[in-house]
Amino acid sequence: MGADPDRFGRYRVVGQLGQGAMGIVYRAIDPELGRTVAVKTIALSGSEQDQEVHQARFRQEARAAGGVSHPSIVTIYDVGREGDLAFIAMECVEGRELRDLIREGTIAPARALEIAALVAEGLAYAHDRGVIHRDVKPGNIMVLPDGRVKIMDFGIARLQESELKTQSGVLLGSPQYMSPEQVAGHALDGRADVFSLGVVLYEMLTGTKPFDASDLTQLLFWVVNLPHKPPSERNPALPPVIDYIVARALKKDAAERYATAAEFAADLRDSIAEVVGIPAPAMATTRPDAAAGTRTVTEAATARIAPHLALRASPRFDSAACLARLRVMPDAAGTRTGWKAAETRLPKRVDRSRALLWGAYGLAAVAAVVIALA
Repeated sequence: MGADPDRFGRYRVVGQLGQGAMGIVYRAIDPELGRTVAVKTIALSGSEQDQEVHQARFRQEARAAGGVSHPSIVTIYDVGREGDLAFIAMECVEGRELRDLIREGTIAPARALEIAALVAEGLAYAHDRGVIHRDVKPGNIMVLPDGRVKIMDFGIARLQESELKTQSGVLLGSPQYMSPEQVAGHALDGRADVFSLGVVLYEMLTGTKPFDASDLTQLLFWVVNLPHKPPSERNPALPPVIDYIVARALKKDAAERYATAAEFAADLRDSIAEVVGIPAPAMATTRPDAAAGTRTVTEAATARIAPHLALRASPRFDSAACLARLRVMPDAAGTRTGWKAAETRLPKRVDRSRALLWGAYGLAAVAAVVIALA
């Protein structure tokens, strides 16, 4: 690797902040305003014409993200290009990535709900302005020393799509945090970010991911088709209302999910009192469901008919509006998600066609006996 560049546009590089999948992030000085900025670089590939197209797309996405000003979103100051590198100059924040805090197992449930609510509020603000993140994950959430959060990399996933669109078999985003519609390549709206944040919340609450298989094919099948285990099954200290909220965020069908990130944030804040005093989850020494990576798709699918959890609303969850929404659970069979409300026994139905068929068999048998004895 060559030496670090001295500058990007007017920004003078003073060191590296880190390196990601798409490029290096530098600490730089803006001499015009005398402030420190973070400069994220992204390599432009292909012919010069391709690079021009990618740069134009990049500027468009960065402009949209730069128009979103919210306390929970990293502010974008400028975009530019140096040679075959596009760059974004953005707010330089000092903090720790959420993924590091999750690995350490230091996030108590009350703090996890607060972090998720702050992120959801930032996402709601962006969604209201037509901007979708598309890659919500712990590595894109910075937790600041004063307790605030900053969502990073708005618009980057769209640029990555432009960069990689000609490569066959390339999966964009982070599969363990992607919504089913994103895995399937369908059109996305803000509810895809809600699903991804639901996965992040699950991981904060339990120390494990709801969908985690060693094989990519198995992982994607799980995300699209199979249920997650209730958070309380992996962290028994969690109250039932948390199972409700996570189940709503992780609906396979976007139409059954929280309609907006703002609704998600409201339920998270209303339930914080439920988990005050519950310690951070013990970190698993081995990945749960590691065997899922070796199971066949047929074997994995049998998880759909496993016993379901009968969820109960917590009497201390004092938001009537939230409970009204949370009661909209999947069908009683639970075949899509593995969830159902408290079980009620229904009278057995008589299958009339089957009854007529067996009746015909009986008459035929009687007739055969009569003929034989005649």
